[in-house]
Amino acid sequence: DEQIIGRVWSFRDITERELAQKKRESLIVDLKKALDEVKTLQGILPICSHCKQIRDDKGYWNKIETYIGEHSQAEFSHGMCPDCSDKLYGDEDWYTEMKKEDELKE
Repeated sequence: DEQIIGRVWSFRDITERELAQKKRESLIVDLKKALDEVKTLQGILPICSHCKQIRDDKGYWNKIETYIGEHSQAEFSHGMCPDCSDKLYGDEDWYTEMKKEDELKE
């Protein structure tokens, strides 16, 4: 007959290790999410010198706003430079009046 004469117990507090492991796993998840959200433009972008469309990796031509919006975090706000405004509206009476008023304000 075998008898148990005594027992030896050994305890180790692994609370800190468990907390560190959970924090590490949480950081890994956060980093993976951040990497998924990061979009960067790299390299040379083939752009049409006339219409300014950009050719993508598949050979399709895209409006610059569409291409950059899909490949970066940038968003576009449209406006018009003075040269284009003059070319487009230069002969319009309302435009010439507006320009005269703007010049008087300066």
